[in-house]
Formats: sequence, structure tokens, C-alpha cells
Amino acid sequence: MATILITGGTGLIGKSLVNALLEKKYEVIIVSREKLEHPDLRVSYALWDIRAQTIDADAISKADHIIHLAGAGVADKRWTVKRKKEIVDSRVKSCELLVKAIHDIPNHIQSVISASAIGWYGPDPAIPNPHPFTEDQPANDDFLGQTCKKWEESLEPITAAGKRLVKMRTGIVLSNDGGALKEFTRPVKFGLATILGSGKQMISWIHIDDLVRAYIYVIENTQLNGAYNAVGPRPINNKELVIQLASSIKGKFYVPVHVPAFVLKIMLGEMSIEVLKSATVDCQKLHTAGFTFLYPDIQSAIEALNK
Repeated sequence: MATILITGGTGLIGKSLVNALLEKKYEVIIVSREKLEHPDLRVSYALWDIRAQTIDADAISKADHIIHLAGAGVADKRWTVKRKKEIVDSRVKSCELLVKAIHDIPNHIQSVISASAIGWYGPDPAIPNPHPFTEDQPANDDFLGQTCKKWEESLEPITAAGKRLVKMRTGIVLSNDGGALKEFTRPVKFGLATILGSGKQMISWIHIDDLVRAYIYVIENTQLNGAYNAVGPRPINNKELVIQLASSIKGKFYVPVHVPAFVLKIMLGEMSIEVLKSATVDCQKLHTAGFTFLYPDIQSAIEALNK
């Protein structure tokens, strides 16, 4: 079976993806800053140092495919000038390291599948948006739009080496193991359904299982190239999402609470722009490529997460 090299393999998406790859009998190499151990013998670890621009040459030579997930968490800290630089550098410099490694180290890598984000797109021009964002639209001029552009462009030289390149513009990932869902449900445990701003902003989301399946689908279908929006087919607005989560956890025993936009701006600074942004993103390209969603709507996704 093929060998998959994964960066960011210990993160939210990476952990689920590693487990799914093992179920399908793939060999997995996780690239990490430190040597770790995994209970499954089909998983090995390799070292890299993004600052020093070094990576285990043996790992590159063994890999058939690379899945690149590494990058500093966008929502982990307030967006200071220093943090914004960390967000950009962690993506661009890691991509530059992979490009250099593929160029310098003899290998038989067939494809590179890289994470990107729907932060590529700007805000909806209207709510509802009659024309959801598609992959052929240019990057927005704001911080995340330009970060995604630099992120994706830094991997483009791989195509000159004859490697297939796919970029997964990922929406809000719903998982019980962390990420956005944890933040949405934290107040619900105290009986509060916290609606952010107007609550009308559209959220383009994807269940973690569908995202993992999409990555594997892209690996196994070699005709796929370029950018794909990794989002479910039915975006939902913030208010509806929060109310449905609250109902699933508390039944009727919760109180809807609006958090005004100005409060979020005080709490989060510039990052509040993304929290309040409405982005209706289209997944038709991925669907047309033959991918089917296990959880196409929020009801089925929440039911699965509550099992």
C-alpha cells in the first residue's frame, strides 16, 4: 500500500486522518518537530525544522503522497503583528521547505494535497448570497485572504517538478475533539445559546469525517487537481447553528443570548472580523468530481457528533 507523509499529523484534522488512513491499510509517516511514538507500527515519525529549513530526507524518499496540514492556529491567539507573522510564516515557510525537499531529494512522490481555507474569500455581498463563492474567484484583500493566497502560491513550484497539487479550502470543521464546535458548545453547557453579532452570518462548515474522507478521495482519484472547497453543501447561519446545538444538548432548557458585535471587537480585536463575517461557499466542484457527503446538513452532522 502507498505511504502517506503528513505534516500537522498530531492536530485536530491530522489525528482523524491518520486513523482513517490506517483503516485503509496505508503506511503513514508523521513529520514533527520532535521524535514521538505511535502504538501502530505502520506509523513512523520523521523530524523537520521549518526555521532551519531541514527535513528527514529518508521520509521524503519513502513517501508516495504528501498531505500538508501544518500551520499555526488562526483562532488560537489575538492577532497581534507578531502573531499574524507567525500565522503566515508557519504556512509559507513550511511550504517552501517541502518544495525545496522535493526538488533536492530523490523521490517518487505522486501528489501533494495541502490544506488551505475559505478565508481565501471575502464576505458575502448580500445575505443570503445568490452566488456562493467558487474556486475560480480571486483571493480577498484582507489578512486571511492574502495569507491563503501566499500559502497556496508557495506550493505552486511543485507542479514544475511534475507533481500533482491539490489545495483544500476548508471551512469550519465540526469535531468533538476540539476546534470551533468546542467553542460553540462551551456556553451551552451553562444553558446559554450565544448568538454572535446579528447571527445572520452564514457559516460554511464540514463534519470532520467528511473532511477526512475528502482528503482520502483526493489521494485516490488522481485526475483531481487545483483548488477544491472542502465545505458541506448546506451552509447555515450562526443563529440557526447555535440554536440547533443548544437544542441537541439541552432540549428546551437554554436561553438564547446575543453577543453584540462591539463586544466581540473588544474581546477579539481584528479577529472579530472573521467571527462576524458571512461566507457562503460552494462545494459543487468537489461534488461534481464524484465526492458524496455523509453529513450534508447540520441535523445529520449534529446527530452523528452526539452519538
